[in-house]
Amino acid sequence: MTTRSRHGLLVLPLLAFLVIAYLAPVTLMLARTAGESFGFEPLRQVIASPVAVKVFLYTLETAVWVTLITLLLAYPLAFFIATARALTASILMAVVLVPFWTSILIRSYAWMVLLGRKGIINELLISVGLLSQPLKLLNTGFAVYIGMVHVLLPFMILPILASLKGIDGRLVAAAENLGAGPVSVFRHVILPLSMPGVLAGTVLVFVLALGFYITPALLGGPSDMTISMLIAQEVDLYRWDVGAAMAALLLVMTLVALLGFSRFVSLDKILGGAK
Repeated sequence: MTTRSRHGLLVLPLLAFLVIAYLAPVTLMLARTAGESFGFEPLRQVIASPVAVKVFLYTLETAVWVTLITLLLAYPLAFFIATARALTASILMAVVLVPFWTSILIRSYAWMVLLGRKGIINELLISVGLLSQPLKLLNTGFAVYIGMVHVLLPFMILPILASLKGIDGRLVAAAENLGAGPVSVFRHVILPLSMPGVLAGTVLVFVLALGFYITPALLGGPSDMTISMLIAQEVDLYRWDVGAAMAALLLVMTLVALLGFSRFVSLDKILGGAK
């Protein structure tokens, strides 16, 4: 056996795991989507359902808005961390990463405590006289956005921060020596060189947002149902074929999003910017 063959054997456990844990379930899911007579009846039911179409569109809209909000919040913070002193940067990184290591379920419950009608935020606003009656913050789209942005923010900050730290300081110094002001340096040097991290974070956050379940289920209302919640509902009703068809469409939506990003920039380049 050659050295290359022996090295190839090291990959077999990983391949076996991927086949058992990923490829086989996806294949079974796609087989259920085809239906008993391979007429794709479950898929037709989903496409013809106004409720399913509305939920798909809402999921896509939510993912887009959450991605944009996360990007607007993450870039200034990542830039500040990249340019701050070591101690300040370490403290801010801890603030970013400590919630990242906490369960999504626990963080969602924490927002329920904060946003409830008798929660901390409403009680505080009433106590200082800004409100006479509590606001309905929980079980709204607003609460869903807050919860999802909170969970996904580290996925946007870390790739952008990695790109910003990878910028050669000599390029910034050269631009300043040539007379460029802070705005020009940021616009013509820092921003273009940090775009791989921005794109990497955007891909990660958008794809993750498409499949969110726990946060919308706990913080959202009846009109804030996402496709993952609808799939879980179909499974609870033992409509496995319809649930599989929805899952297949969600998989296609994710792949289309990735292909859309790849039309503008290589995915290898995007993910390389996150290193």
